[in-house]
Order: sequence, then structure tokens, then C-alpha cells
Amino acid sequence: MELNQCNISAISKKVSCPSYNRASLKSGIIHIGVGGFHRSHQAYYIHKLLEKYPGFEWGICGVGLRESDRTMSQVFEKQDCLYTLVTQYPDGSDKSEVIGSIHEFLLAVDTPELVIDKMGHPDTKIVSLTITEGGYNFNTSTGAFNFDNPDIKHEIAHPNEPKTVYGYLTAALRIRKSNGLPPFTILSCDNIQHNGHIAREMVLSFAKKQDAKLAEWIAEEVSFPNTMVDRITPVTTPEVIEYLKTNYELKDEWPVVCEPFIQWVVEDDFCNGRPPLEKVGVQIVSDVTPYETMKIRLLNAGHSVLGIPGSIHGYPTINSCMKDPVMATFMRKFMDVEVTPVLGAVEGIDVEKYKDNLEERFANPNIKDSVSRICSESSAKLPKFLIPTLLENLASQGSIKYATFILAAWCYYSDKGINEKGEPLEIIDAQKEELNRAAKNTENDWTSFLNQPEIFGELPKNGRFVKEYTSASRLIYEERNIRKLMSDIL
Repeated sequence: MELNQCNISAISKKVSCPSYNRASLKSGIIHIGVGGFHRSHQAYYIHKLLEKYPGFEWGICGVGLRESDRTMSQVFEKQDCLYTLVTQYPDGSDKSEVIGSIHEFLLAVDTPELVIDKMGHPDTKIVSLTITEGGYNFNTSTGAFNFDNPDIKHEIAHPNEPKTVYGYLTAALRIRKSNGLPPFTILSCDNIQHNGHIAREMVLSFAKKQDAKLAEWIAEEVSFPNTMVDRITPVTTPEVIEYLKTNYELKDEWPVVCEPFIQWVVEDDFCNGRPPLEKVGVQIVSDVTPYETMKIRLLNAGHSVLGIPGSIHGYPTINSCMKDPVMATFMRKFMDVEVTPVLGAVEGIDVEKYKDNLEERFANPNIKDSVSRICSESSAKLPKFLIPTLLENLASQGSIKYATFILAAWCYYSDKGINEKGEPLEIIDAQKEELNRAAKNTENDWTSFLNQPEIFGELPKNGRFVKEYTSASRLIYEERNIRKLMSDIL
């Protein structure tokens, strides 16, 4: 059976399906960046709310801003925005359920006016974002908005012809202001520390250039809550699609796979109402900072600490890295020796148990999270996930050997482009060419990779770091045995 609304009654005999009336949903939430993570996380929470509280009618209208979102648009059109969420447990069992909280999808490159009107509609209370770290368009070293982006230049000159998230947000908010409507909350759900603050700063920076009076209204009226999100969601593989066909006779062209663990911590700062998320396990708090710092520096950085050397060694997935006692121990030592001492207490969280849980999650044999996905966009991730820990340990005279080794390994990864088996690496990074240019002269100048101020900032001026980095780089390039070097550090 093809997954669509007409077949939902028959499908429900084999797989859990939405029990609520999807036809009555209103687009209370517009979500920009509908990928696997949004569908396993925010859309899943809204689905739970719709199931649990029949009077709740906030559906999600997904928006794709780029041409690359066309495939998602086509799949959603066939499937009435339905998809299967396959939760895979460490013991080998799984649970499949059809999620219906996304009830509409718009491809902005085809219908920009429709997207703006949808955001400007009174039903829209929240515009949420999962646009990746790179989508915020800021310099990772200075934090300043990048006005050199050609699309941004176009939008400033042509406010009614949006191309980026900023053009769409300001166009819609301009309509709401003109019509005397309250604004929507802008809810960032990306893995960036203080994501709400950064979203606010970037939106205002853009708006001030485009429309100063609108910027004043946004500053006074629009809420930008900080959030912390967590659920490991690997890329969907053909095997998952075949699994659903074989076990449930269900044809879903783009299901989502995830781990059982899920967490969402949200700052209670909404300007136009919000769903009662606390009723389905979301933590609504006054300050997200301790939670997001913990997650970013342990989970996200821990992923990179496994993924980069794991890629070089030739491991395909994070769970295969965890099977290697050297890499698993190296990652835990990084968390224990370098992260925990500078992390501080997190109310309501046992940090030692949290780290134990991370090891179990990373080792889940059913969540075959590819190292290429984990290493993707490292130029945007590492300055936020790893380098802050390194800087704090430099300031406090703490250990820096684990984090520094990973940066040196990243240089080798960016330079050689092959693993130790001679196989090509799948390097996914908007700065791939720049990283390669900076790394390729390393064997003549051991610090050449560090000459990227937008990534490394002032680190190259720290003598202790440069000495440690140079030593690590020399060993990685000369010995070409990443696992042995990690063992030596342990």
C-alpha cells in the first residue's frame, strides 16, 4: 500500500496511524527546513499532542527554501505529508508509526508569495527553524552577519523577492505589522548555543539594513526563545524503505529512523501563544543555557571526536567507532578530562549518568549513523561544539590534548580526502575547498590549517596550543595510523 491519507484506514491495521482529523488542522506552526531531524523531533512532539488532546489543532506547514528541497516536496505531495517514523532500540527491536502533524508543504522557490502569505496569516503563531549552523549566515569567528552573501544583497535591494530565511521572515513580519497583527515567535531548533539569541541578532542585523522601522518593531515585539534539542536521527537508507515494504507492505518513499531517546528544552518566551508542550515531556524552563551547553559540548562534540578519526581509520558508522575500545575510551576521556571540569552543574541532570547514556546511544547497533553525516559541516560545528571547551581549558590550564588532537586530525581529513584504507572520504562541507587549501601545505608549515580566523579565531596566537597542535599534526602525517596515536595519548 502506498502511504497516503486515502489508505490510512487500511494501513492502520498494521502500523499505528494518526487518530486525529488532519483535515481540521490549522497551520499554527510554519517550519523552515523539513529534514529527518525535524520529522523525528518537533513534528513528533506535535503529533503526540494531537493524539493526546483532541481539541488541539495546531498542525505544521513545512517550507523548503532551496531547490534541493524539491524531492521532499514531491514525496510529500504523493504521501499527503505523511511519513513513517521507525524508532530503533539497542536490543534490536523497533517501533514504526505514521506521523501526521505536518499537513502541508510549500516549496518556496516555486511559490514565494504563497510562503510569505502563509507566514503572514493570523493562524501562524510560530515560525520554527532547522536550517543547520551554516544557514544563520554569520561569521563563526566574529559572530557578525555576513552581508557579502549575494542572496542577502539581493534581498536588501529587493525586499519583495526573498531568497533566504531572512528575506522570508522580514517580508512576512512586514505584512503582519501593516495589518495590525501580532508577530509570530521565531523558534530556532538548531544545534547552536544560544540559538534564539543568535537568531534574534541575525534577523535584526538583516532587518536594520533592509527596513529600519520594521527592525524596531521586531526588536520590541518578536520573541526568539532559546532551545536545546536532542535525538539522534541518521540519514534514511534504502534498507529502511525495504524494511517497511517487507514487514508492513507499506510503501513510504522517505521514512525517518531515530533512536528512542528524545529531549527538548525550551525557554518560556513566546509572543503569540504556544502549544502545551510540557504535557508531552518537553522541559519548559526560564534558562536553557546549562542544558544546551551540556548537550553541545558532550553529545555534539563527542560525535566529532569519534567521527573525524573514525573516518580517517575507515569506520563507516558511529556505532562501529564505539566498538573500537581505543576510540570509545578516547571519546570518554575527552568528556571526563576536558569537558566536565569546565561544564559546571546542570540542574536536574546527573552529568555522569548523562555521559554513560551517551555511550549507550552512540553504541546502539541499530542506529548506524554514518561518520560522513557526523563530520558534515565541521567548519560550522567545531567552532561551536569543540573549540569553546579548548579555549576554557587553555584559560584554566586544563587538559587540551584530546581536543587539539581532533583538530589536527581534522586538518589531515581535510587535506588527504582518503582514509587509511585508501578509500575516498565523503566530505560534506560548505567550506570544503577552503579547508583543503588551508590544509594542503601542512607538511611544509605545520600550522597552515590554523590560518582560518573565521574558524580558529585567536587560537593560533596561543603558544601552548600551537605547540600541542604542531606535535599532533606531525605525528598524524608521519605515522598515518590514527588509532595507534589515539592509544598513545590514552
